Amino acid sequence: MSKSYFVKDLLKDQVALITGAGTGIGKIIGLELARHGAHIILVSRNAERLEAAAQEIRALGPKALVIPTDISDIKQVKTMSAKAVEEFGHVDCLINNAAANFVRPTEAITSVRWEKVVDIVLNGTFFCTNEIGRKMLQRGSGKIINMVATYAWTGGPGFAPSVSAKAGVVALTQTLGAEWAGRGVLVNAIAPGAINTPQTEEKLWPLPEIQQKLLKSIPLGRFGTEHDVANLILYLASPMGNYIAGEIIVVDGGWWLGKGAMEMMGGAIPERIEKQAARTNS
Repeated sequence: MSKSYFVKDLLKDQVALITGAGTGIGKIIGLELARHGAHIILVSRNAERLEAAAQEIRALGPKALVIPTDISDIKQVKTMSAKAVEEFGHVDCLINNAAANFVRPTEAITSVRWEKVVDIVLNGTFFCTNEIGRKMLQRGSGKIINMVATYAWTGGPGFAPSVSAKAGVVALTQTLGAEWAGRGVLVNAIAPGAINTPQTEEKLWPLPEIQQKLLKSIPLGRFGTEHDVANLILYLASPMGNYIAGEIIVVDGGWWLGKGAMEMMGGAIPERIEKQAARTNS
């Protein structure tokens, strides 16, 4: 566990709901918020992974509630929201972290694959935001933090569904940042860069030569960690973030400055697109 520079009880007895909470960045966010006093509601489709993460949170002291949910299904989201309020009475912070992605040349993308990504990334974020956000508006307070990516601005070859969905989340964040701030609900987003998790290493930079190209393009000279993202979440969720609304905050070690992140991958993604296209045409 990394060293924290925040006050231990910064979020004491606050309630945070995290989607995509069973593994990777989502799990670490839950642990960091719990470490600073928050009770955590863990949401994803995999109940087993959620329960394992919940046990780690409970070991830190706070409560953890597991609600297996497919956030692309509005009925399940409504049920999840009702259970969260029944258990804790309210939600102070919603972190829309669930994601779906794949690398594929656009002409080879089926409607089913397109819809799967958009349903989770854009529709799921909207469903959760609207259901939890309504309750926050009734209370006159709350924080909503969405997860996006810098390629929502620049485009990203091979990632058409995710790029489009993330761009929608950017627009939603900025819209609600203006629409809800005056009513006490602050909506912001984080755009992580090259965060090295087992999942990203396997899918995006599986080879040492790709990793070296990436590292050379990052001014800080290292990959980001889940804790780099979790620390920013912690800041925004706390009172320190009370004058921030509608912002998209990049945490990437300077990776995308001056040009798109996809370009800085040294041709790695275009090469993968060509290979996928060759398979499709064979």
